[in-house]
Amino acid sequence: MEKRHELQVTVRFGETDALGHINNTSYFIYLEEARIRFFEALGYGLDAKRWNFILASTKCDFINQGYFNQLLTIGTYVSKIGTKSFQLEHELICANTGKLIAKGSATIVYFDFEAQKSIPLPNLLREQLKTYANEKQFTAEK
Repeated sequence: MEKRHELQVTVRFGETDALGHINNTSYFIYLEEARIRFFEALGYGLDAKRWNFILASTKCDFINQGYFNQLLTIGTYVSKIGTKSFQLEHELICANTGKLIAKGSATIVYFDFEAQKSIPLPNLLREQLKTYANEKQFTAEK
């Protein structure tokens, strides 16, 4: 079983739509929060002057309906580690029922803001990411 970073979020009223479902834009806020907490778990602070990550792409697939006041568990793991980037996968699961509500992914690029270009992942970060790699889906560049 792979190591996953987990975060719990309670759906707030303002994150729902007129039908009482989680609004589609709210999922991206949950995924962002999961990524931030994942980086913190790796030991990266949120100091903008020392931040080297940019979000290159993100997506979310809506599987089942989510609702106000629902407790969601967001599991995050690494599915790919490249030379200058890596991919995170997220599963949003209803904590009470275990039902999968949504799945998301994000491609993160390691970036030098001063030079304005992507740079290779440091070896320490690469090793940290490997501890969260899903062995079934993981692919690493040689």
